Amino acid sequence: MNAFDDREKAYEAKFRLDQEMDFKAKIRRDKLLGLWAAEKMGIGGDAAKTYALSVVDVEFDASDRDAGHKIAHDFIAAGIVMEEREIRHQMAVLLEIAREQIYTEMAR
Repeated sequence: MNAFDDREKAYEAKFRLDQEMDFKAKIRRDKLLGLWAAEKMGIGGDAAKTYALSVVDVEFDASDRDAGHKIAHDFIAAGIVMEEREIRHQMAVLLEIAREQIYTEMAR
């Protein structure tokens, strides 16, 4: 194998790792988002954890909805007034937190 092949394999491995990290970070973000939303709706304990998992499940649904749409819909149903852009902002913040958590866990 020559240096070019080695470099190509390294890039492919990095690409796969980056894709895996993105996937894990989005799942973690959705769980954190679900816990945040549960708190806003006054849901606590095991019910909050169950709700957070339902937010994660939305990403695996065949529908066009995502976690942000679910939260927005659930907030409306709960009588909570919050613009979708605020939810999207929270998703961005939580994505960074999720990434930091995952990188910290990997460094151990």
